[in-house]
Parts: sequence; structure tokens; C-alpha cells
Amino acid sequence: MINFDGKKLFYSMHPNFFEDEYIKSISSEKIYDEQILFLDEYDHNVYNKNFDDNISFGFYDGDLDEFKKSVALVVERWTLYFREDTRIYCAYLGDEIASFCMVEDMGLHYAGDKIIKVGGPGCVGTIPKYRNLGIGLTMVNNVTQILKDEGYDVSYIHYTGVPNWYRKLGYETYLRWNKFGPLE
Repeated sequence: MINFDGKKLFYSMHPNFFEDEYIKSISSEKIYDEQILFLDEYDHNVYNKNFDDNISFGFYDGDLDEFKKSVALVVERWTLYFREDTRIYCAYLGDEIASFCMVEDMGLHYAGDKIIKVGGPGCVGTIPKYRNLGIGLTMVNNVTQILKDEGYDVSYIHYTGVPNWYRKLGYETYLRWNKFGPLE
């Protein structure tokens, strides 16, 4: 296990985060989590869900504007974050997108006295009519395995309000925050 300082990691990855106007506009009652999963401890079999043949998973290679229509069904403002160079992983029901996320390279960061390679799923969303079927969590499980296979040290979940959902895969909260900053 890597020994690391969570606040130091957070601020190295997200400098000036709490000065962002959008973050400042969040209700003070809202609390979010930063989560991490050390990939040397990760087991893809921690979550298994069987689907029939009409559910498939893979990287998106279609039209970006068409893809953004699916994103808008989940969170309209997320469409700004998906660009031509974004790695997008999806779950499909037939030819239709059921769930999606970015596969992000978040760079190299100090964790204690060691430099770690950080990646993670970002902007994870499931189209409302496909929720509660296990599709989204299976997609995140697949992306976590992809990151491990690509040599990342940790998978990082940034800015989530559903930490218990990610905990099913082994992600652990290392920092909680609200619009004013980290909570003790």
C-alpha cells in the first residue's frame, strides 16, 4: 500500500479548486467525496454481473455531437467536458448508449515519497431508463481494470456524491469536502 497525504494529493491534482465560481455556488449543505483505489490491491472479480448478449462494453468511436446527446440526458453541463481527445468508455444496449464515462489520465503525483501514476473514470453517468441494472457499475469496474492493465498505480474518483456506489468496487474515501474546503 502506498503511504500518501490525501490533502496534498488533492491540491496537487486540483489547485485553486475552491476558488472556482461553480464550486463556490454549490449549496453549503452538499458534501462530496474524493475516493481512491490502489490498483495493486484491486480485483476485477469483486463485482460480477451477468448480462444477456444485447449489453456490450467498449470505447466510443462515433460522432461526438451525437454522444453528447446521451450525456445531456444525465447532466447537461457535462457536455462541456467531452472533447475530441477524450477517451470515452460506454455500456451499450444494442446500438444505444446506456452508460458512459471518461477514462482519464490525471498525471503523475507525489504520494508520500513516491511518485504515482493516477487515472480514473470521470463524468460517470447512466441514462435514467437504464439505471439500477448494474450496467454503470460494471462499466466502472471495466474501466478500473483497464487502468490497472495500462500501468496506473491508483484509480481516482473526483467529486462524487455517491461514494457508497463506488465502495462496491473497493474505492475508499480519503477526503470529504463542501464548498468551503476539506472537512476534518
